[in-house]
Amino acid sequence: MPTGKAQELADQKQLDLVMIAPKGNPPVCKIMDYGKYRFEIAKKEKEIRKNQRVIDVKEIRLSASIEEHDMAVKAKNADKFLDAGDKVKVTIRFRGREMAHREIGFQVMETFNSMLTAEIEIERKPRLEGRSMIMVLAPKE
Repeated sequence: MPTGKAQELADQKQLDLVMIAPKGNPPVCKIMDYGKYRFEIAKKEKEIRKNQRVIDVKEIRLSASIEEHDMAVKAKNADKFLDAGDKVKVTIRFRGREMAHREIGFQVMETFNSMLTAEIEIERKPRLEGRSMIMVLAPKE
């Protein structure tokens, strides 16, 4: 259909002539209410953004010589973060001669995991990176 005739049809129905596929042979057009179409697309995008949840990564720092009660307090905080749906990055920083006893760091990580009450999934096992040992925990879905 010629463009002029299609435009007349759209004007009679008080709608817009919208080009859907301009590179097609012949180009494809559609008669529609373009304002309503744009509104519906914006509404769908807003709904998608509303249902989206941004996952934060919270960090908890431990030391190789941490006391039992201090670790329990940090485990309680980690439980709160995991229940809220956030990931938790547990870090142990080794200072001075502590580097010679890395196995203590692994024991601290194991003890910390056993103190957690939330359902967790170990996303990254304890691994040494320089002078730090890092482990990432995520809530189970």
